Amino acid sequence: MSRGGALVTGSARGIGRAIALALAREGYDVAVHFRTSASEAEETRAAAEALGVRAVTLQADLTDLEAAGELVREAHAALGSLAVLVNNVGNYVHAPLDEVTLEEWRDVLATNLDATFATCRAATPLMRAAGGGRIVNLGYAGAQSLLARPNLAAYAIAKTGVVLLTKAIARAEAAHGITANVVAPGVIETSRTKPLGEIPAGRVGTVEEVAAAVCSFLAPEAGYVTGQVLEVAGGWNL
Repeated sequence: MSRGGALVTGSARGIGRAIALALAREGYDVAVHFRTSASEAEETRAAAEALGVRAVTLQADLTDLEAAGELVREAHAALGSLAVLVNNVGNYVHAPLDEVTLEEWRDVLATNLDATFATCRAATPLMRAAGGGRIVNLGYAGAQSLLARPNLAAYAIAKTGVVLLTKAIARAEAAHGITANVVAPGVIETSRTKPLGEIPAGRVGTVEEVAAAVCSFLAPEAGYVTGQVLEVAGGWNL
């Protein structure tokens, strides 16, 4: 029996794909979201269905905030419920702050923060009507501690906003049975830069380790955990 529907944004590949497949293994029907990677999204959908759940692919450009909200409603309609929302989409710029263009700045904030706001805004009424739900937003290790790192200012600022947004949602929706938490990856196998010398664990993380952290917030006993940040970073910020 299905545990309900789950939407994972940006789940055609990478961390998002690992999360979608982990949710499928947990028994959730899955909506695989993509913007341009249609063939990869179809591969993820097929892999999820092979695990015995229903899966659909849905296309949307989440920089269009109306489209972001509509994506949530489409996932709910296609799967019959929306028990879980995972916001994974977020573009990244690695450059000194004075070299970041206005277009890059806007894109990083739009894909990481604005899109998360739009999908959460659309999801919470649906979850309230169903008696509850789980929201997990992807952050960035160190953002909640306001750590400044060279060349990552735009991304870190956007992810700090995601942390505060998630805490605001957690507080507002706790009485409705909705939890909202952040999984904050550090240096992962898909990361563009890999400063191994800064990581006490001495290795990068795997996408499966990030997915496992997301699923930890979905366990029945995690219903009393909300507004929290879980780093998957190998001790990077210790």
